[in-house]
Amino acid sequence: MSVKIRLQRHGKKGKPFYWIVAADARAKRDGKYLEKIGTYNPNLNPAIIDLDIDKAVEWLQNGAQPTDTAKNILSYKGAMLKNHLVGGIRKGALTQEQADVKFAAWLEVKATKVADKEAGLSKAESEAKAKAFAAEKAVNEARIEAAKPVVEEVVAEVAVEEAAEAAPETIDEAAAKAAE
Repeated sequence: MSVKIRLQRHGKKGKPFYWIVAADARAKRDGKYLEKIGTYNPNLNPAIIDLDIDKAVEWLQNGAQPTDTAKNILSYKGAMLKNHLVGGIRKGALTQEQADVKFAAWLEVKATKVADKEAGLSKAESEAKAKAFAAEKAVNEARIEAAKPVVEEVVAEVAVEEAAEAAPETIDEAAAKAAE
């Protein structure tokens, strides 16, 4: 029986969510599986991957072949590196302690890279919000400026009307008075 480590799709249309499973190669994509190794949620940035590294290494040691995407996920989380280190221990090239130190150092470096990416994404998001706020503020100020002359014209028209009411004479009446 050939075993594959692959993704099993769950979630609704347009919102995929995957289980990372060890399954018989002849089984359907979303069919029967041997063991669930983890989950993968690509809907978020960065994607959330929850993986039991020890189970994945155990399946890899037993001969399970990961699919391309599953292999990328296993590499991202360090399962492929740990499998490589376990092979080195088995051959006698490394001791368990040396392998644990190398793996811990790799995990630490990887954690800083992920934290830097998250910080960069949050910084970019906040800059985009600030830029949008500044643009909206400029549009609002332009709208206010466009409305001010209309208010001044209305005030000027009201003043002319008040002056006309205060002077009851028309031009004809004023001319007739002057002629007298």
